[in-house]
Amino acid sequence: MMQAVAFPVDQSTSMNYLRFIFFYLTAVLLSACATQGTNFHRIADGDSFPADKAISNDYQTGNDGILKIITLNVAHGRNQAANQLLLDEADIQQNIVNIARVLKRVRADVVALQEADGPSSWSGNFNHVELLAREAGYPWYYRANHAESWLFSYGTAILSRLPVAEIMQHTFNPSPPTLNKGFLLSKISWTDNSKNDVVVPIDIVSVHLDFSRHSVRDKQIAELSAALSDRVNPTIILGDFNSEWLAQESIVKSLAEEAGMSAYKPLADNLNTYKSAKRYDWIMISNELAFVSYEVLPDLISDHLAVVAEIMLKDSSNKISDKVSSPHIARRRTRMIVSD
Repeated sequence: MMQAVAFPVDQSTSMNYLRFIFFYLTAVLLSACATQGTNFHRIADGDSFPADKAISNDYQTGNDGILKIITLNVAHGRNQAANQLLLDEADIQQNIVNIARVLKRVRADVVALQEADGPSSWSGNFNHVELLAREAGYPWYYRANHAESWLFSYGTAILSRLPVAEIMQHTFNPSPPTLNKGFLLSKISWTDNSKNDVVVPIDIVSVHLDFSRHSVRDKQIAELSAALSDRVNPTIILGDFNSEWLAQESIVKSLAEEAGMSAYKPLADNLNTYKSAKRYDWIMISNELAFVSYEVLPDLISDHLAVVAEIMLKDSSNKISDKVSSPHIARRRTRMIVSD
């Protein structure tokens, strides 16, 4: 009779996977009752919300009328791991610090984040957004809680080196069994030094759409459009759309066509952002704006890659067409309209 051979099992690894399975099943069960979040719309007292004085603000903005922005799904700080529950707090903190190093190197004016966590059991029990802001030097930082329970607390976030004059949070209607998603809008005060230091208000929206169903994403885009329908500022919508341009029912293409937004080279095959196979992360701009540059960073700091773009007002400079051409998909007014 053949004797069974017992292979050694790493007990800590087994416990981590059991913990992951337990918490994942618990999260799925909680998804239907996770708090929808508090929607708010706040106007700053005076010119802007106060900056965090503990963070150095020595960054000089302007750059000849160029606004530099970056978007990244930070994946709850897990980097390339299967799930953040499999990691120790120290590992998650190090992953967040590594993201901050990239942000500090890029030196974007505004950062949009998705899957950005507050203190929660499943991702190290610390505020990921605050740590990123402090490590990378962003004195204005805000996080919207779209999914929250005793286990998790996460949503979208914005970090800014430019004064923030207004913030608005919106959590989309629940879509069980997937957890809630939403967006965070910040109106920044951008001093365009190519126009004699005129202060230009820009709406910047960090958005995260559902990954599982087009029908849910379609409803979420309708909610986004309705929430922004009365706004008149130049607008940048960026984040994780969980949709590609050439998908049969592309949310990105619909947003461009229906709301007058533009995407950079939507048919390009070298701008994938998710596991080297999908272009899920996008930067969309309204008609008053134009792309100056656009890049997907190679840094492996999440299961998504970061996207960086430089933006200018169309009438700010004639140098735009010399550096890059922008495919303006639809030439309509900036105001976002929900189509019938």
